[in-house]
Amino acid sequence: MLGSNRQRGRYYGGTGDPYDRRGRGAGTSRFKLFLIIGLAMAAFQAFKYYTNTQINAVTGETQRVQWSTDEEIQLGLQSRPQMAQQYGGLYPDQRAQDFVDKVGQRLVNTKTAKLSGYPYEFHLLADPNVINAFALPGGQCFITFALFNKLNEDQLAGVLGHEVGHVIERHGAERMAKSGFIQGIVQSVMIGAGGDQSIAQIANVVGNYASMKYGRDQELESDNWGVKLMIESGYDPKALIGVMDILEEASGGNRTPEFQSSHPSPENRREKILEAIEKYKNL
Repeated sequence: MLGSNRQRGRYYGGTGDPYDRRGRGAGTSRFKLFLIIGLAMAAFQAFKYYTNTQINAVTGETQRVQWSTDEEIQLGLQSRPQMAQQYGGLYPDQRAQDFVDKVGQRLVNTKTAKLSGYPYEFHLLADPNVINAFALPGGQCFITFALFNKLNEDQLAGVLGHEVGHVIERHGAERMAKSGFIQGIVQSVMIGAGGDQSIAQIANVVGNYASMKYGRDQELESDNWGVKLMIESGYDPKALIGVMDILEEASGGNRTPEFQSSHPSPENRREKILEAIEKYKNL
């Protein structure tokens, strides 16, 4: 009996369970495997993101972008009909469209905008309810009638100048590259966690907030360009502050906290616009 007990201890590891050590080892090996795969994927995503760079023709800055400028232009042209359809198509009054074109072309005929080399087009959308303006990569700029109808000419120039700023800064291409990088890292974390849902949820939340912050930075950059283009083309840049008043009124005061939003608060934007006016006032 004594010899049998010692033998049993040696064989079972003293636990009474012949699968205990094997189970722990298998679990640890599985975790290490997931961790190695996750780290390898994260390293690949980081390498792809940080090595895919281009020089911005206007700013001279090195940017991490998803597409070439020619690809941006083609993407914008291909997406143009679909985007218009989402907002009820184009506004049917040609005189209103001509007015938008006149203001837009005055902005993009400036020296700064011409350096970008994009074939800018401006589209007045029919939607009478949704207050919005946006730009596709490559120079396709849009404004809804709901917003257009609230603006004077200088304010319209501020809105369109802001959208041209997005194009100049290549924000669409940057955003796609950044989004792909963040999602790749999130997936790497999820794989490295070996299916741990709590860690996966945290990774997703962090990824979403990082993307939103990136969006707020882009909006402030575009406000800066809007001011610069307005001054270069002879419009009153203070009108852009009036646009912030219109957007704030349209929101009814029910704004999401800034850290949870893709846009800065109107108060923050007004302050930065005033700083830009002071910076460019002698152009």
